[in-house]
Amino acid sequence: MMSLSLAAGVGDTTGHKNMLYLIRLRWIAVLGQITTIAGVTLGLGLHLPMPQMLTVLACLIAFNIGSHLRWHENPIVTNNEMLLALLVDVASLTAQLHFSGGTTNPFAFLYLLQVILSAVLLDAWAAWTIVGITGASLGGLALFSKPLPLLLEDESAFAHLYVVGMMICFLLNAGLLVILIKRITGNLRERDARLADLRQRAAEEDHIVRMGLLASGAAHELGTPMATMSVLLGDWLRMPEFANNEALKEEIHEMQTQLQRCKSIVTGILLSAGELRGESSAKTTLRAFLGELLDEWRRNRPVLAFEYDDQLPSDIPVVFESTLKQTIFNLLDNALEASPLWVRLEASIEGDVLKLAVSDRGPGFAPAMLAQFGKPYQSSKGRPGSGLGLFLVVNVARTLGGTVEARNLEKGAVVELRLPLPAIALEWESSHEH
Repeated sequence: MMSLSLAAGVGDTTGHKNMLYLIRLRWIAVLGQITTIAGVTLGLGLHLPMPQMLTVLACLIAFNIGSHLRWHENPIVTNNEMLLALLVDVASLTAQLHFSGGTTNPFAFLYLLQVILSAVLLDAWAAWTIVGITGASLGGLALFSKPLPLLLEDESAFAHLYVVGMMICFLLNAGLLVILIKRITGNLRERDARLADLRQRAAEEDHIVRMGLLASGAAHELGTPMATMSVLLGDWLRMPEFANNEALKEEIHEMQTQLQRCKSIVTGILLSAGELRGESSAKTTLRAFLGELLDEWRRNRPVLAFEYDDQLPSDIPVVFESTLKQTIFNLLDNALEASPLWVRLEASIEGDVLKLAVSDRGPGFAPAMLAQFGKPYQSSKGRPGSGLGLFLVVNVARTLGGTVEARNLEKGAVVELRLPLPAIALEWESSHEH
């Protein structure tokens, strides 16, 4: 349902852009009519019914001003509203042609501009409606409109003016169509690209839901054997065979540490799947959260050299869920796999955005991986199931309204996680205003 509503919003945005193009085209038409009326009256000495033509021109200007005000406030344009706008253009053109010679006016070919625009912008039935109305208008002009009297006195002058007018009309039609069709089709391509992105995102979200269900079931199944293993390891420590052997005791302690880590991961999966929701989030501060997170990560990983650059201007009260904690773990784990000897985390705030940049000195990302960054199963590790860590990172960030970007450095790579502070901070808006 969410994807469908977003898709509708994408279509509405495209319609709004196209309506703005029509408004600009209408201003060009107003300018062209003023220029033509002035040129014909002053340059050729033809007498036009000025009150009627200026009335039509004033109505067109008033309609365009109203359209500009309406579509400046309302970004949603329907097919019927687009049809109405084109019908107004057809009506104003018909009225001006009626008062300036009817079908003997070469600018009657401007009907083609309206027909082609309707074919591009409107649904099929609405486009055929424009075809029918323009055809009827042209037929009405042929039956009821009369040529300008002065032109009938000199047929050779009339033929010459008609050819010149037809050439001007052709160039006007061709130029406007090239400009408008290019821009309109560009809008449509942008809309299609956004729709494709939404479909991809919906597929990824469905993939995450399936993974969550599978992981949640596995976590439940793993709970009992891990509890049994914990009890057995405790019993082993009390047995004389192990209690008197320091090497074995150290190995058992390491096994208990790793088992505790497994329990934490299982608990995190259950929290992320929606279970134990009351314990899934905790109020803390940004520095405290990052400090505890990094202490836990360093205790449970073979980290040789780790740098933490705290560039936070001040501490901020925040609420963090375990999902975000696991997300940062995934970023650090990926960097550690690529660069076992050195990993760096930089925390900073830019405006109202928290930026966490994880750097390493590994081989960097392959160009194909950067192009598909965050897609499932995109990995250089070459083993089944790899490539899901960054996929989950990207989707958790997206859920919180943030972004994840990766780029290669001169030596190594950096992955930047950006999260809007209003999504995680307590009373951020009020503190930011002060």
